[in-house]
Amino acid sequence: MSELTHFDKQGQAHMVDVGGKDVTHRVAIAEGVIRMTPATLDLILAGGHKKGDVLGIARIAAIMGAKKTSELIPLCHPLALTKVAVEFTPDSDQALVHCQARVETRGQTGVEMEALTAVQVGLLTIYDMCKAVDKGMTMDGIRLLEKAGGKSGHWQRA
Repeated sequence: MSELTHFDKQGQAHMVDVGGKDVTHRVAIAEGVIRMTPATLDLILAGGHKKGDVLGIARIAAIMGAKKTSELIPLCHPLALTKVAVEFTPDSDQALVHCQARVETRGQTGVEMEALTAVQVGLLTIYDMCKAVDKGMTMDGIRLLEKAGGKSGHWQRA
């Protein structure tokens, strides 16, 4: 197992020095779902929610979440993102919405945290917009699917 890189030899938390790393194209893809009652999903799909286009607003929130990750996660580096793409896929049979985020940059550190944050913020936005009709919604399955670039190379969930 690798070392925890966010701690120095004295056990103090620190931001990892990425200054000596090569600039490479970095990509991360993450996913998650929000489960709800069928009636809540019907309301989202009908577009009749009084707060507006739930999935459209959640997409913008997810993109903003990716861009603001370093402000939320204390030891993340601020990154110049080159792409953030977010897809929401409703599943009426299971009464859920699947979210997938793909984040890219050209830099010295990866974008896994940005992709994971995008997914979580997107799902939280759906919750916020629909909590008046369904407080029992649950978010789960938030996970990294794939990352590419950098010294550690390509990784994909089996």
